[in-house]
Amino acid sequence: MQAPDVFWEMERHLLEDRAPSQYLASIAHAPVLDLHPFHLLKAMQQTGQSPLHHPEGNVWNHTLLVVDEAAKRKDRSAHPRVLMWAALLHDIGKPATTKIRKGRITAYNHDKAGAVLAEKFLSALNQEPQFISAVCHLIHYHMQILYVVKGLPFADIPGMMERTDLDEVALLGLCDRLGRTGVDRRSEEENIRQFLSLCRSHTAQTR
Repeated sequence: MQAPDVFWEMERHLLEDRAPSQYLASIAHAPVLDLHPFHLLKAMQQTGQSPLHHPEGNVWNHTLLVVDEAAKRKDRSAHPRVLMWAALLHDIGKPATTKIRKGRITAYNHDKAGAVLAEKFLSALNQEPQFISAVCHLIHYHMQILYVVKGLPFADIPGMMERTDLDEVALLGLCDRLGRTGVDRRSEEENIRQFLSLCRSHTAQTR
């Protein structure tokens, strides 16, 4: 199977399956993931995460959970195709950025690195520039929920509002946060509500 065929088969499952993780898990060790650029997905399987924040295990395990959460909610997205590919690729930057610092597994700036790698991934598969841009911007800003709610200096509400859709970021962020084992769903949904409120308040104040 050629790389473009793999892409379209993957997209079919992302958009049509109730649980795309089943298909993705079935090809996890298949030769197709050795093809360029799918090797970037395979790298997630060897990339660990903090057991405190991600008890489900490696980045691939987390990604499968996120993709299924996105599949449940894609009808709430203005651009389901963009959402589903962003869900699959949102942590594509973790293999390149994951390090152990003082005994802790970290992946600082994986959001920014992920946007760059997602652009390379989708460009290698000859996808249209507008689609690539939309996916990459969602990936770039998918950590803003944490940054904004926690009041961290990495928050960039103006940049996010200029380059992507706030509701789409919130939807991807919800799927990302729910895509972990043992998560408190009500708490995570409240974090999203708080994120939206803070962003809209900031925007109103700067007008």
